Amino acid sequence: MLNIKKILLPVDFPDTSLRVIHQAATLAHQFHSEIVMLHVVTPLSQAAGVPTDGGKHSGWDLVAHIIREAQKNLDNSLGPELEGIPIQRLLVKGDTTAAILETAQQEKADLIMMPSYGYAFDEFLVGSVTPKMLNWTDCPVWTDGRIEKPSAQQFAIRNVVCAVDFKPNSHKSLSWAVQIAANFGARLTIANVTAGVEFWGPGGSYVNQEWKAALVGDACKHIAELQRDLDINANVYIGSGDVPKVLRQAVEQTKADLLVTGSQPYGGYLRTHGYAIISAMPIPVVSM
Repeated sequence: MLNIKKILLPVDFPDTSLRVIHQAATLAHQFHSEIVMLHVVTPLSQAAGVPTDGGKHSGWDLVAHIIREAQKNLDNSLGPELEGIPIQRLLVKGDTTAAILETAQQEKADLIMMPSYGYAFDEFLVGSVTPKMLNWTDCPVWTDGRIEKPSAQQFAIRNVVCAVDFKPNSHKSLSWAVQIAANFGARLTIANVTAGVEFWGPGGSYVNQEWKAALVGDACKHIAELQRDLDINANVYIGSGDVPKVLRQAVEQTKADLLVTGSQPYGGYLRTHGYAIISAMPIPVVSM
């Protein structure tokens, strides 16, 4: 049973991502979670009015500031969405990456949720999906998706795609995806990307059908084993070639609201393409 008791939500200033806060509120209501809002003070955030003196931190209402910013952006739903959710607010100085990881450990967070970009977060995200960074935490990292025009529709989880590469972490990723889908009554699709099956010849490119059949057959066998191990029956999507591009196609075809993928250091292609996958997705990505 998936139990998300505490969500660590790093927030950036002045470029606060309201989208990920809405997503965190949705999960907090579903799992009765506490949200820990963390801001790491930077020169840019100081210029935006974040207090730097420790004595003033207690008098600065981080949540109220975020709600005011939402209202400025004609988003009046955030205040009501946060009502009833226990929220702890933390302001710290120091290195952004270290502060997030240390807070996740100290607070025993079950999930870290953060924007895909921001003044402070790009540097962290580039590292967070590498084996070295994820080695420092067992906590899944949720990033909110790179979309240019946010939808006015309320965030919901109706379809989940879980990318697997058959490395040891695939069981963990798929188990998490199965449970989040079950909690929201969502449809689950297991996706795998095989090596490219095209080759260039006279007149253009051609698909090696024999090679394709062998790769797809092998992937189907491994997916069947995963489903048998976890006692599930999910939809299956198998593509070949460029990993981020194919996973985006899987997300679009299944109308997915969430992609779960493995990024732990076991040598699989999902680890290698971790940040590229996050950058390619218009929906949230959970890196396990």
